[in-house]
Amino acid sequence: MASNKPAPEAPSRFGSDFTTEYRTETVADFGTEGFGETDRAWEEWNPTEDSVRPVRGRHRVAKQRNGLARSSTVLGVGVIAAVGAGGMATAQSKPPVSISLPDSIADNLPDAKSLPGVSAFFSGESADQADARAAVAPLTSAGITTAEAEQGATDAGEALRARILQQAEQQQNAADSEAKEAEEKAAAEKAAAEAKKKQDAAEAKVTAEKKKAEEEAKAKAEAARLAKLAASYAIPTSSYTITSTFGEAGSMWSSGYHTGLDFAAPTGTPIKAIHTGTIKSAGWSGSYGYRTVLELEDGTELWFCHQSSIDVTVGQKVTTGETIGRVGATGNVTGPHLHLEVHTPDGTGIDPMTWLRDKGLTV
Repeated sequence: MASNKPAPEAPSRFGSDFTTEYRTETVADFGTEGFGETDRAWEEWNPTEDSVRPVRGRHRVAKQRNGLARSSTVLGVGVIAAVGAGGMATAQSKPPVSISLPDSIADNLPDAKSLPGVSAFFSGESADQADARAAVAPLTSAGITTAEAEQGATDAGEALRARILQQAEQQQNAADSEAKEAEEKAAAEKAAAEAKKKQDAAEAKVTAEKKKAEEEAKAKAEAARLAKLAASYAIPTSSYTITSTFGEAGSMWSSGYHTGLDFAAPTGTPIKAIHTGTIKSAGWSGSYGYRTVLELEDGTELWFCHQSSIDVTVGQKVTTGETIGRVGATGNVTGPHLHLEVHTPDGTGIDPMTWLRDKGLTV
């Protein structure tokens, strides 16, 4: 029956005992000098069960001697150690490079001095002192400001929660402030509107009172003017009754309507000059009977008709209230009365009652 024999070991120029010792020394001394030409001059064949493809027949993988796995693992560790040492040596020989961060990130970073084991780089304390202080300070206090520590925050999560609550409170205060400002603005606008309304009402009241006062003053002034005129004008007779007014229609008047104002009074009642003026004519005048014409300074003529007698002459100056004749029934009449007519300077007849009232007289 055939059996598989162990595979022969790879030949070495140094022998089996020398190979193990040389490999160990080479790995230990490799960290700072790297690979030498002597190291690359030999190669060792270390087949394993994973690296050797299984074959059919009598061939088998040889077991490793002395429990050592001669593989590329040890060589890889040496390479890593050499590269790391070379990198540290290179980093120590280069000048430091400054690193800047945006303000938005730098402002939110925790104070480096507050981090356990880091403050030694920023102070004069020794590494042992920094390690001792780091051992006392819990890692959960990293990122906690001095103010937060004074407020009792000892946990990073608690500090974050406190910051969130503080931010929420600030936002709520800002919202309350905006709402308060809006309410104050609305109240101010309402107060301004009410004040304007009151001001408008007060101004309207003042305007009305002013207008009323002006009207009263105007009426008073007119009354004073009329009173002054009344002092210079007089009713033509007394104990009278108005029987016919200006403009009345009738067949008894030749013009078809009444051209004057009739004061019915007993015969012989004195007739007075209405205003100061000059006697323009005095005598018989047909249907008017005995008539006296008084011309005023502005050219207005006053006709006194149907007199029973005349007491003035042409060209005579008379004053207000002076007797110029007497009531009678001469001419075309139905009874004793004074027929008064008023003519403007151009000769147009107007309503005597209106003219007398304009002079402040009450008829």
